[in-house]
Amino acid sequence: MSVVLDASALIAMLKGEKGAAKVAAAIAGARVSSINYAEVVSHFTHAGMPVLEVDAMLQPLPMDVVAADRALATLAGRLRSVTADAGLSLGDRFCLALAQREGLPAWTSDQSWKTIAEATGVKVVAIR
Repeated sequence: MSVVLDASALIAMLKGEKGAAKVAAAIAGARVSSINYAEVVSHFTHAGMPVLEVDAMLQPLPMDVVAADRALATLAGRLRSVTADAGLSLGDRFCLALAQREGLPAWTSDQSWKTIAEATGVKVVAIR
């Protein structure tokens, strides 16, 4: 099964939080935007984890990191009008844009995404 992971879903898996097992079962072949990947790196380095440990934790994961090219950035930018009221960030919109472009479900730990799923045309799966 291929899915697009939001940073929050990947962080939940890595920290063993609720929903971790669900994400772990789908990690092989999952996709994550490079923007969301950067959010995960930021999360752990800001929390004080040494850079080499962050790299060692993330690099073996069997997921595809998808570059944020012009087309994906355009899709993410266009999503602002339908996601702003739900408080979604630019990173959130990149996740949704990748899911929209690839025709895949977006997995997140953020329940508020369900309110914008229909407007974005993306199937949103809350991992918890």
